[in-house]
Amino acid sequence: MALDSTDRQRVATGLMRYWSRLFERVTDISKYELLAAVGAMDDWIEAEQSAINAAFPAAFRENGTLAQKTLLFCAVAAARVSIAFLRRVFGGVD
Repeated sequence: MALDSTDRQRVATGLMRYWSRLFERVTDISKYELLAAVGAMDDWIEAEQSAINAAFPAAFRENGTLAQKTLLFCAVAAARVSIAFLRRVFGGVD
């Protein structure tokens, strides 16, 4: 289910706070542009749900819950940032 405007704002605010603590600040992007980017990503995920679901192996596609599939998607995306980041988000990752 797509995020409502309040949750989209929460994501954008959380990203701004997170990035402000890092050395890799996002420059030349306003709060409104970041919020638009969050909305665009949420819209893309909503539009591509069936394609994302089809990418899972059949056993997981048929037996995984929506929450499990979403967390798997998030875990892979977080790991693409770095395994250290994944550990901070999910805890123990071997």
